[in-house]
Amino acid sequence: MKNQRILSHFHESAELKIQCATVLARPIEQAIELLFTALSNGNKILACGNGGSAADCQHFAAELVGRFERERLPLPALALTTDTSILTAVSNDYSFNEVYAKQVQAFGQAGDILLALSTSGNSASVVNAVNMALERDMRVIALTGKGGGELKKVLTDADVHICVPHDRTARIQEVHLLTIHCLCDGIDTALFGGDADD
Repeated sequence: MKNQRILSHFHESAELKIQCATVLARPIEQAIELLFTALSNGNKILACGNGGSAADCQHFAAELVGRFERERLPLPALALTTDTSILTAVSNDYSFNEVYAKQVQAFGQAGDILLALSTSGNSASVVNAVNMALERDMRVIALTGKGGGELKKVLTDADVHICVPHDRTARIQEVHLLTIHCLCDGIDTALFGGDADD
């Protein structure tokens, strides 16, 4: 019984990823183009999300500042989820809903990219960060699920929405992680061409 339950997780995850391969390929490609253009122009990438999505932001930033699968110069990416003094000060003095918007206002500049992660699309702190990014003439790449929620409503035609067609948080997060790896690989390929082993 336990073994069957474990197998069902693997099967559901694999089936969703196969489905997403065709559904999400184009928006992921568009996201890579946005990221490549921003980095090529000397801009940076900010990332925000809560819970597991916060961990994904840190993972993404680490892959760019360090490396993904090939040696290269560090690329400017910052997870807005890591400075506990900023997070607690803003939460205490204002509201948790402002923890990312304040940082976008402080660090974001025109031409930068905000990578915004919310499995439901309804995280107020992430939606507020997106609104602030748009005010600052930044572009947004939103990773969501469950139809996109409130995030879907605030994005512009110049932004990219990568919405996992599923309602289960764990499955959405698994596809988000794969998407992040696709973005990292796409950036490296756009910057340097070929494969990591070339």
